[in-house]
Amino acid sequence: MAIKTIGVLGAGQMGSGIAQIAASNGYKVILRDIKQEFCDNALKKMKAGLEKRVAAGKATQESVDATMANLSTTENMADLKDCDMVVEAAVEVLEIKQSIFQELGEICRPDCIMCTNTSSMSITKIMANCKNPERCAGMHFFFPVTAMKLVEVIRGAKTSDETVKAVYEVSAGIGKVAVECKTDTPGFIVNRCLFAFMLEAIHCYEEGVATTKDIDTAIKLGLNHPMGPFEMMDMSGLDTFPHVTETLEALPVTTWKCPEAVQQLVKDGKFGRKNGHGWYDYV
Repeated sequence: MAIKTIGVLGAGQMGSGIAQIAASNGYKVILRDIKQEFCDNALKKMKAGLEKRVAAGKATQESVDATMANLSTTENMADLKDCDMVVEAAVEVLEIKQSIFQELGEICRPDCIMCTNTSSMSITKIMANCKNPERCAGMHFFFPVTAMKLVEVIRGAKTSDETVKAVYEVSAGIGKVAVECKTDTPGFIVNRCLFAFMLEAIHCYEEGVATTKDIDTAIKLGLNHPMGPFEMMDMSGLDTFPHVTETLEALPVTTWKCPEAVQQLVKDGKFGRKNGHGWYDYV
């Protein structure tokens, strides 16, 4: 099935960004929120941002007009019934997301691909009451959506290969690079790795190892990161931090013991770039 029309649930920062990037790449987009004023404000901000790009010579007025023409809005969930794909970007509250997908399962066609943009919640739990869960998956975008290239595609317990393929195709169609999270693990790929890194930075600060400023400087200059961990936390919003860490508590605590996978590579004589073989081959 060729995906041509995408419904986006939620007109906040993430939802409006998803809607904009899809519309700018030729998809018809129906943006839905619980109040029309939320949708109207989102469209107003989108158009203003796009026209700034025109003024800066980074876009044409024709492309802006085409993007805006691809966008429509609604308060009515039933207006998503003919969508080929729906992406939910509502608040990170499990019960709200479950209710949304239960309703979507009744409204949308059986072949409609249904995705949640959650950053850390279980896809399986979110889709627990949705009909045809094989067509459901996680499609995690990163902020700001219009600039960040990555999309994490997360499998729920019943997600089909066809659904993963469809999400990959749409990701490519909107100019993103997709990676697959094969299991429904807390935090998926990026946040699982990122929060281990950020929590260790916080532990260094709390233990008096260094100031937040010096930790940020050390990471930026020592690891060539564009931002330090504390700058990144401030940009993402500290209010989201407790929610993500609560989700990640289900994971086992990381230890400093050398993992078996690394020990096996060393045993096999694979030392990395120094001898041409490691996690990757260099010869």
